[in-house]
Amino acid sequence: MDLISRERDRLLQRSARVYGLSFTAVSALCFLLPGAVPSSALLVGIPLYLILAAALIGVGLSRTIWWPIAALIAGTGIVLTVAFLAAPPTPAASLAIVHVTAAGLAALALVLTTSIPRIALLVVGALSGVGVVIFAEIATPAQALRSGGTVLVGWGLATLIAVWISAGVPQVAKRIASIGRAHRAERQASELEAQRRQGARLLHDTVLATLTLLAHSGVGVKPDALRQQAADDARLLRQLRLGQGPSLPTETGSIPIVQPDETVLGTTLESVKQRFGRMGLKVSWHGTGQVLLPSEVLDAFLLALAECLENVRRHSGVTEAHVTITDDDKMVRALVTDAGVGFDISDIDEAKLGFAESVVARLREVGGNARLFSAPGSGTTVALEVPRG
Repeated sequence: MDLISRERDRLLQRSARVYGLSFTAVSALCFLLPGAVPSSALLVGIPLYLILAAALIGVGLSRTIWWPIAALIAGTGIVLTVAFLAAPPTPAASLAIVHVTAAGLAALALVLTTSIPRIALLVVGALSGVGVVIFAEIATPAQALRSGGTVLVGWGLATLIAVWISAGVPQVAKRIASIGRAHRAERQASELEAQRRQGARLLHDTVLATLTLLAHSGVGVKPDALRQQAADDARLLRQLRLGQGPSLPTETGSIPIVQPDETVLGTTLESVKQRFGRMGLKVSWHGTGQVLLPSEVLDAFLLALAECLENVRRHSGVTEAHVTITDDDKMVRALVTDAGVGFDISDIDEAKLGFAESVVARLREVGGNARLFSAPGSGTTVALEVPRG
């Protein structure tokens, strides 16, 4: 709030400077018109205009109250110079004193509404402006009243603008704070949901897969491999309980906690191959030997790839799968192919966690995608792709 208040004050100061200097310049041009005032008035008035301009510049740069006081004194001096040395004022001189009091000095109202001493100076400035203008044009009462009214309206408008801005800033600050709180709450909810979905995927890809094997008495899997897989899953659960994050499988098939920022894809594909080899699925690799990927992208890519191979092992009815890795300047792609029983894609439940979450959603979170091709009796192909960085 203090920062917003300071910015409000700077805005009012700059506005007062621009507003005041603009009309002071107009007033000075009227004052300097040939025949507007006598030479004696020029000798006194020109220095006063320069002092007024300097004071208005100071108002735009500093919050001190002395700059508005200096501006009021200089502006009042200009009007009195016309009153004493150019009476009765010519039309040009009359325009000069009205512009300087009704706008040039009235601009000070923008910075004189934030405290009692400043408000007192505002009242004094407005009343003195009206008074000296009437005094300068007293020879023509009708013109004096019109000029005095113009000065009063000018100070009143500037004051209303200052009050409106000052009153509006706290409301804007409250709305900004409310939007910030809503944004933080939404971000926290999104992060919690992302964590929940990540946990669900990990459980599906590891623990639930192992439990499925146990439920089927580990058919097709050696007892040693099943015990090692269960031990790895138990280790993962302990790590998650401690608030740590998983990473990629090691060469033994376990899932460690520490992972470098960038990993060579070729060195980790072998660990996936070994893991599924122990589970009874022969994986044949083709294509690119080594590809560098950022750790987050590599996480998603290999975990999605592992889920596809798990689906081959569990549902295809064959014991061999082929993985073809290709890459270009922008993307790394993998084709997971089997010659199994296949299925009708339209029969897949879109809400099913396995493919929708563990493969498609996981890749899309890192800018990738996955597509599925299959037909009954014709095997299955899954196309995976992720960006290189």
